[in-house]
Amino acid sequence: MKTKIFIDGSEGTTGLRIYERFEGRDDIELLQISSELRKDVAERKRLINESDITFLCLPDAAARESVSLVENENVRIIDTSTAHRTESGWAYGFPELSAAHRDAIKNGKRIAIPGCHATGFMSVVYPLVAGGILPADYPVAAFSLTGYSGGGKKMIAEYEAEGRNKDIDAPREYALTQQHKHLKEMKAITGLAREPLFSPIVADYYSGMVVSVPLYTEYLKSHKNPKELTEYFAQYYQGEKFVQVVENGNEDLYGGMLAGNTLSGWDGLKIYITGNEERVVVSAQFDNLGKGASGAAVQCLNILMGCEENKGLVL
Repeated sequence: MKTKIFIDGSEGTTGLRIYERFEGRDDIELLQISSELRKDVAERKRLINESDITFLCLPDAAARESVSLVENENVRIIDTSTAHRTESGWAYGFPELSAAHRDAIKNGKRIAIPGCHATGFMSVVYPLVAGGILPADYPVAAFSLTGYSGGGKKMIAEYEAEGRNKDIDAPREYALTQQHKHLKEMKAITGLAREPLFSPIVADYYSGMVVSVPLYTEYLKSHKNPKELTEYFAQYYQGEKFVQVVENGNEDLYGGMLAGNTLSGWDGLKIYITGNEERVVVSAQFDNLGKGASGAAVQCLNILMGCEENKGLVL
């Protein structure tokens, strides 16, 4: 029997990418909504409750509304919005973080997919805190370079418009008030004592990102050089298909550069540890539309369905 899937918000960037990843799959039945009814509450309610699993690819308020429409207790929800990532009763959709995270997804009915910036941050900070290497009260800072697709349809149109503003020819830092919407989950899921200082940067390319966390080794409790940290991360993520720890991720790699678009179109994530005995930088490189959004959502779907986690994904 095929699993019935409904994508609420199928015309957005994330929804379209999820739909594309279902091409050729014979184990699911997509419940379609006509374009003229995609904002009709009664029709959305019908399809949500007819589905086995519904993806929410919506703004936060609309995602909360969709959850309120669930009457069939067997319906499982995978939400890609910010709305439920730190809510009680919702599994955080990053199975590689721990066995408990994977089990919560597998056995859960409500799954919240991490934000793209948070995905990179979580992949490097969570293991350090969980392993007792990084003190929870360390004043963590991070910066993130992303392609413009992360801003959704409005930003994509802005970057791809003829006669666009010349300012967007160069990378642009944003969230200058330190109020980025991913900060809440960055603190809550990692167990940090405070929200990190966070500087996201959007640049003139479509997709892909690098999230980097610089650290002073004197404040780490152990694993105080790049080699030791690389070995730790390799062991932490051993056996994971979606997370690769790059050996010798040093200054010679890619000519001493880490590009944001290198992994565009790929659904995994790579971790690099660079630096020296005094200062290290732990970086995650991935696609904001892959492991940072749609790819992660489909991975969680595969876990719920009990099939190979990489089914329909590019690794």
